[in-house]
Amino acid sequence: MQAPYRDSGEVAIDEGDDPYLWLEDLDGVEAAGWVRERNAETVAALTGDERFGTLRTEIWQVLDAEDRIPYPGWRGDHYYYNFWQDAAHPRGLWRRTTLDQYRRREPEWDVLLDVDALAAAEGENWVWSDVTVLRPGYERCLISLSRGGADAAVVREFDLVRRAFVEDGFTLPEAKSGVCWIDADHIYVATDFGPGTLTTSGYPRVVKRWRRGTPLAEAEVIYEGRVDDVGVGASHDSTPGFERDFVGRSLDFYRSESYLLTETGEQIRIAVPEDAGWDVHRDWLVIWLRSPWQVGGVTHPAGALLATRFDAFLAGERELTVLFRPDGRRSLSYHVWTRNHLILATLADVRSRLEVLTPGETQWRREPLAGVPEDDHSSIVDTDPDNDDAYLLASEGFLQPAALRLGQVGGGAEILKREPAFFDAEGLTVRQHFATSPDGTRVPYFVVGNPDAPGGPTLLTGYGGYQVSMTPDYDGVIGRGWLARGGTYVVANIRGGGEYGPEWHRAAMRENRPRAYEDFAAVAADLAVRGITTPAQLGIEGGSNGGLLMGVMLTRYPALVGAVVAQVPVLDMRRYHRLLAGASWMAEYGDPDRAEDWAYLREYSPYHNIRSGPAYPPVLLVTSTRDDRVHPGHARKMAARLRERGHDVSYYENVEGGHGAAANNEQRAFLSALTLQFLWRKLAGQPHLPRQVSPDDAGEPVGRSILR
Repeated sequence: MQAPYRDSGEVAIDEGDDPYLWLEDLDGVEAAGWVRERNAETVAALTGDERFGTLRTEIWQVLDAEDRIPYPGWRGDHYYYNFWQDAAHPRGLWRRTTLDQYRRREPEWDVLLDVDALAAAEGENWVWSDVTVLRPGYERCLISLSRGGADAAVVREFDLVRRAFVEDGFTLPEAKSGVCWIDADHIYVATDFGPGTLTTSGYPRVVKRWRRGTPLAEAEVIYEGRVDDVGVGASHDSTPGFERDFVGRSLDFYRSESYLLTETGEQIRIAVPEDAGWDVHRDWLVIWLRSPWQVGGVTHPAGALLATRFDAFLAGERELTVLFRPDGRRSLSYHVWTRNHLILATLADVRSRLEVLTPGETQWRREPLAGVPEDDHSSIVDTDPDNDDAYLLASEGFLQPAALRLGQVGGGAEILKREPAFFDAEGLTVRQHFATSPDGTRVPYFVVGNPDAPGGPTLLTGYGGYQVSMTPDYDGVIGRGWLARGGTYVVANIRGGGEYGPEWHRAAMRENRPRAYEDFAAVAADLAVRGITTPAQLGIEGGSNGGLLMGVMLTRYPALVGAVVAQVPVLDMRRYHRLLAGASWMAEYGDPDRAEDWAYLREYSPYHNIRSGPAYPPVLLVTSTRDDRVHPGHARKMAARLRERGHDVSYYENVEGGHGAAANNEQRAFLSALTLQFLWRKLAGQPHLPRQVSPDDAGEPVGRSILR
């Protein structure tokens, strides 16, 4: 693997010296003009030929396909709820049906809310965000709608019987709010209550109990966090016989304090480790560890899952049952309850496994989950822990369209829906290899394509952060837009993700962040060693934290790749914590205001490591004006600096879409076609300029792989 370019300090930019701060002004006239000019250049360069129009149409057909699976959600009332977008309903329909209807090829849907009709009637650019239904009763819900797809949303109470918003019901103005039903006349609400009620991350600092018919200003404060917390929240468990209320605060992205809130207002600490995840189901407390925990004379490893009786734990008892213990290959992805059972989803070398655990008088019984195909990636779509032991299971693979099954713990599983094949997979295979990172770590990656074809255009993607795992899925857009054209698709499971549990994540946090980039570079180099592609024909793509990964690859490993796409990227590591929700990510990256943290952030911050000398591969930056999570200023400033230094950079900023960069399928099709058109042109259709190689780039590629 070729060594990264060393930082010469040529383009050192401190906060006070940043010449492009004006591009952070979302509503600035000059900044808006700059965006329009860049958009026009990119659209003219990439969308003018017939191939782009055909590609966009093919992708749009996948996204709007009437026979794709309408994935449902259960709310406890035995209906199958679904949010659906298609050509006739670009903003979407929230709807529901019965199981008997859902089994049919074309179910009869009961439309609860038509977002397109609502937007037209109210003259608003509404985008569906979220919903929470009142339990029990199921006659009211709280619907969240955003303007243009932002995280900030309005909340409005909706009557499920009358199919109408409730006049004088619970309503919140646009904010990053959290709401939860207590009963028909009370809700918990965390929102922007005015000056001093938000954290530095822009999330609520105060939780109130709000009674119907009273002004929000008179709602009772039940919990407050600190300004430097990420945020606070409250929840109500309405399980009959186990009704409980909880409050808590997120100290940072991974640490929190949680309390049981009694009827008298007493807050009883749930004394799990600050960085542990937990949940309560009926009389059970389940604890998932992010770091080792010594308790009762036993040290439980990071990644373990433990169970105990909730009331006994609050009383001080520490009799813990180990439900899962990780090893070098296996990690716990998540767990989910049915009424009487616990389903564990694990990964073994990024291959999914599902099993059922059943509590008994003295121990938990363990057995495989019924209906899980051996070779596909399977995940639990939903369960209904209030009522029964049913589960919805989705199974798919890179080349295998998804199937949705309805199962019952202890019984069988029936196929409810199958996704159509959106591309011809004949002659294509899925292979798993392992590259070797510079420190000797084996890094898995999947290769999808024709194993007998000569090396050609290849698209490599990755994420490497926040313990997010990159698992196999059936992607009709990639299938039609890339694989069907003869391209190869690669997914890298680098450190920083969750593929091997919390230690895999921790290995690339804060000052260790470069390990993720070294892993990705090792995969890129290994692809060339195996003859799957060449550096000039390797394109890379990632979004958000994956966009940061792309920025680092561009500036540190430019000779390894032929084209780069970064979507809604984090790129300015000096100011990220001052922009929108950025302060909430400091547990992952570090605090740029601390000299010792900035010392390592400065070494890889893409915006601060752009040079004129090396020949960078062409790059496309994509973002959204309405992204209120990752500020579009990151991508804007990066594009401006790259242009200043004479590099080949394209830029496109969608006017809406939030952190997803698109608000409807038409926009998603356009952005996907734009990205794939850019990559194919750069990797397959255009000659490449000779690369300038520094003396530090003379190292031999490394990477020993194991083929499964």
